[in-house]
Amino acid sequence: MAEHSGFQKLVAEAKKHVTEIFPQDAAAKLNSGEATVVDVRDKEEWNEGHIPGAAHMSRGTIELDIEEKIPDPDAMIICHCGGGGRSALAAENLQKMGYKNVRSMAGGLKAWKAAGLPTTT
Repeated sequence: MAEHSGFQKLVAEAKKHVTEIFPQDAAAKLNSGEATVVDVRDKEEWNEGHIPGAAHMSRGTIELDIEEKIPDPDAMIICHCGGGGRSALAAENLQKMGYKNVRSMAGGLKAWKAAGLPTTT
């Protein structure tokens, strides 16, 4: 995993500044309408399967798209990716942009599926 050590360091640093949420809790907040779940994976990954009701804003463009799609800086936003790294980076940047209620889903879509939660294509 040495080839990803720089990425892992970035993620570890980001996780010091963001709050993680477990998939079951993210599902409850999504289903109650309390939060918007944002999938930050690439479009190809989204097309292979995603969380029903989630919004798609890829890691490469979320900072450009977020203010138009979720203008309320107090809205609860739960970012997720495949395994929890990219979502931590995205969540940290959203906080830097002034969003006050951002979470990163621990373990990403892998953990969501492992918890037996639904996906769709």
